[in-house]
Amino acid sequence: MTSDYGILLESGTNELEIVEFEVQNNKYGINVMKVKEIIQPMPITFIPHAHEHIEGIIQLRGEVLPVIDMAKALGMPPSENGSQDKYIVTEFNKQKVVFHVQNVTRIHRISWDDIEKPSEMYQGGDNQIIGVIKINGTMVLLIDFEKIVVDINPHSGIHVEQIRSLGKRERSEKQIIVAEDSPLLRKLIHDTLNEAGYERVEFFENGQLAYDYLESTLEQENTFEKVQLLVTDIEMPKMDGHHLTRRIKEHPILKKMPVIIFSSLITDELRHKGAGVGADAQVSKPEIAQLVEYIDELAL
Repeated sequence: MTSDYGILLESGTNELEIVEFEVQNNKYGINVMKVKEIIQPMPITFIPHAHEHIEGIIQLRGEVLPVIDMAKALGMPPSENGSQDKYIVTEFNKQKVVFHVQNVTRIHRISWDDIEKPSEMYQGGDNQIIGVIKINGTMVLLIDFEKIVVDINPHSGIHVEQIRSLGKRERSEKQIIVAEDSPLLRKLIHDTLNEAGYERVEFFENGQLAYDYLESTLEQENTFEKVQLLVTDIEMPKMDGHHLTRRIKEHPILKKMPVIIFSSLITDELRHKGAGVGADAQVSKPEIAQLVEYIDELAL
């Protein structure tokens, strides 16, 4: 099983495919676009004093990759016998990571519109669930794999310090809107763009809300006097970033607006998806300094 399943999906349809896997009989999902392959467990080299969620490292086709124990990451006990355990080899945020799960069951094709946002009642600050999917009478929980990795290695996340390498910057009056579903990333992006001189930044937690806002500006005034550029994530409930970009670039007026896709899914293999829907630029998280350079260049 490889990420080719995800690549076959046409860009901008607001659909995704997820690999369903299990930990202690609970069902979870990962976007196929993150998955390189699924393999049988193999011998692990233990790393002294590593993070408690790191089992060790493996060598796969000449690459040394860390292995994360998903049971530990989710606060659950290990497999009782391990006979159905699998390794999910992933690539996102410009790095490859292996996740040790207790079973891999199937692939589902769904719409982002079918993914429900977790309720705030059970979504604490350390929550690792970004969406709930009801499939055939059961619930599949979408995991925030980026958060799991950043919790283990904070240096792999977005940091304001990256902006300081660009030197002293003037304040900008440009209005930017950002579509990003993660509250943590919204704050990090806000702080880093503010440090870069962009103080007029408005956030929306999914592509649908961002698109509705842009359409509403058409009724009130000249859109481009109010908004100069859009930054969007890809993975978001209701409307993903590829579909949002396609809708904007097919709109007779909004199509002039520059769109930058800022996502953990920007890889050499998947970059053509953003190009196919008309994105003006694509930046992999957590390269926030590169994002700012593109904003400097493209903001109308």
